[in-house]
Amino acid sequence: MSIGPLQALIIVALILIFFGPSRLPGLGKSVGEAIRGFKKGISGDEIDVTDSAKPANEKLSAQANESATQKSTQTEKDKA
Repeated sequence: MSIGPLQALIIVALILIFFGPSRLPGLGKSVGEAIRGFKKGISGDEIDVTDSAKPANEKLSAQANESATQKSTQTEKDKA
């Protein structure tokens, strides 16, 4: 089901009646800016979260290694 020329004309007439001819340029400008902003957001550079999380991950891995070392020395002491 496609929109024919008569339906398109009726839609344009309703938009003119609803918004008025003086507000249509401003409305078109805002819609265009919104579409451009959306496209820019999609095609923009993606933020690499892994680079910003590296220091936190390094701290966590260092703590995990230290904890594992403490557990292994405790286990060795228990065996002795």
